[in-house]
Amino acid sequence: MASPTIRQMRYFDALAEVLHFGKAARRLNISQPALSAQIQQMEAFFGSPLLERRASGVMLTAEGRAVAQRVRHILADISDLEALAARSDEVLGGRLKIGFIASVAPYLLPALLPELRTRHARLKIEIRESITATLVDALDGGELDCIVLALPFRRPGIEVIDLFDDPFHLAVPEREADAFPSPVRLDLIDKERLILLEEGHCLRDQALQICGIIEPGRLAALGATSLATILRMVAEGLGVTLVPEIAVAAERLSGGIAIRPIAAPVPSRRLALAFRSTSGRRQDYEALAETIRRVAEVDREKQEQPAFR
Repeated sequence: MASPTIRQMRYFDALAEVLHFGKAARRLNISQPALSAQIQQMEAFFGSPLLERRASGVMLTAEGRAVAQRVRHILADISDLEALAARSDEVLGGRLKIGFIASVAPYLLPALLPELRTRHARLKIEIRESITATLVDALDGGELDCIVLALPFRRPGIEVIDLFDDPFHLAVPEREADAFPSPVRLDLIDKERLILLEEGHCLRDQALQICGIIEPGRLAALGATSLATILRMVAEGLGVTLVPEIAVAAERLSGGIAIRPIAAPVPSRRLALAFRSTSGRRQDYEALAETIRRVAEVDREKQEQPAFR
């Protein structure tokens, strides 16, 4: 019997991710019977079921989990080969699929994308925004070429290029600004008023660590999937939050919040560009990293002109 085809592996990878034939078929833009037929051929090749079929969806068998892991690595290698074939001779030419964590994308992309269009006109960019775990899985599986995330981060087969440090500030309701000294000491913040992103966002974990919160059960019973939503809650007087410097200029324009610098030692996060070691495009990623640093520095200089309120 013939070995699984690349198409079959891609179909199986999609199914292994969503664990539902209907959802996987829609993602792949094929019919459910066509998907099922391809998966059955894979199961016939391996001589055992790869899935447990249920009314609510599917589960991977032990054999299926092992196959899914290998398939993901194979598809990542294929993606790297395709990228090498498709790239142009110039740096940052061809297609590049970039992922960004949600606390970076809205604030970096407005400056980064025009800069890339101007300096690298032949570059074709695809953007995905999500939480770190989802982006890393997509990078590992070859769905993305590189991702911008926050350190610390370690994963076999993935390298990182440091970008820049992103200091934190405290966002408070504008009408309460006078009650907060400048700079403000973190140990004086009422932890029960601290609003954070929902679980799964690295910014939440960083804020908990910065504030020395081991058990977050007493935090404000509020949460959101975007920093912009959190800051609207702050503007309405529902609490306070930590905001990375990269977001300050954009979010201050919405009004209703005041930004207080934090007393030394000022906490910060370090952003980095991650990519697969096997990709063979390190020159592109170095150039992308340099562009990101440049636009971030320009934004920082613009932000430093007005004094913090």
